[in-house]
Amino acid sequence: MKVKQILLCGIAATIMGSPLVHAAAPDTTPNAGSNSSDAVTALFGDPVIARGDGVQVKRSDLDQVVTGFKAATEARGETLSAEQLTHLEAQMLERLIDIQLLLQKADDADKVTGTKKADDAIAALLEKAGSQETLDIQLKAADTTESQLRNKVTQEATAMTALQRLLGVNASGAEVQKFYDDHPSDFEQPEMVHVRHILFMTIDPTTREPLADDVVKAKRKEADDILARARAGEDFAKLAEEYSDDTTTKSKGGELPPFPHGQMVPEFDAAAFSLTNNQISDVVTTMFGYHIIKMIDKTPAKKLSLTDTVPPSKVTVSDRIKDYLVQQKTDELAPPYLNQLKKAADIQILDPDLSAAVQALSVMSTNAPADVPAAAPAEK
Repeated sequence: MKVKQILLCGIAATIMGSPLVHAAAPDTTPNAGSNSSDAVTALFGDPVIARGDGVQVKRSDLDQVVTGFKAATEARGETLSAEQLTHLEAQMLERLIDIQLLLQKADDADKVTGTKKADDAIAALLEKAGSQETLDIQLKAADTTESQLRNKVTQEATAMTALQRLLGVNASGAEVQKFYDDHPSDFEQPEMVHVRHILFMTIDPTTREPLADDVVKAKRKEADDILARARAGEDFAKLAEEYSDDTTTKSKGGELPPFPHGQMVPEFDAAAFSLTNNQISDVVTTMFGYHIIKMIDKTPAKKLSLTDTVPPSKVTVSDRIKDYLVQQKTDELAPPYLNQLKKAADIQILDPDLSAAVQALSVMSTNAPADVPAAAPAEK
């Protein structure tokens, strides 16, 4: 399904923005180091960069979010230009200020909902990671901990819930049905395969440079030997747990989440979709090394109904559409309200460079539609 998945809120999604290690690839997520933001703070202090009535944002608060985003960018083999970094810092600072302002207006029901959404988001991350070990690696790369991430997700989910309540935003069943009827192709689930695999890695997991020829040759022999044992009837999952170099899946017996065509590297994709139930592939060579694949099952293409659930969050299609529509309405209505909150709280950005960047961002931002009232809606 192509409908936008609202699983994590903005700040948390930025912190955890790096793609969880691809299930059929080695774990190459860069290690951002231990508490790098703390090291910077120790050297240069931790000044307050924005303040207002009930609002205080320190440099370390912003740095942690930006560090997570930079780690995500580097994991994709990309880098941020100085201009992009400045723009990002301005956006994230505005977001941090908005969250603090909205948390002041959150009621008990908002907090309960925010906690529930945070629990769901962390559970979805864990399911997507495949294991607690892999999630911990991702968190370390983003220079955060699960406790810190949960706290940030909870805060932003609570703030977003409060904002939607204050704006009176909702989506009716009729609106959900209309969106579903108007976007039939968005709910076409392609053919999916569900497999286990064993990886014999032929590249260095950190540098991605090929291993020595004699090591590669030994890996191929090992792959051939394990393939013979698997085809002779040995438990494939136990072989994966013992011999696979894929740290993401070996603790689960090499099991990958179901995937459609085009998600894996081409050689792996072609081999997986050519198998029938319980069939074991020949040794498959990819850029990562040698793989042995065993089919678990295959799901034919179908159109999802409104009551179907979709991974990793296991929410229904109907709820996913409702979240999407509510978020669209919120994005449209929020700017004038948030600007009024900032004005009332007398928000001051104390860092001159950041102040200039935020002003530039404000100029670039699209103005709210003319029919949206500038005044804040009544609190309910």
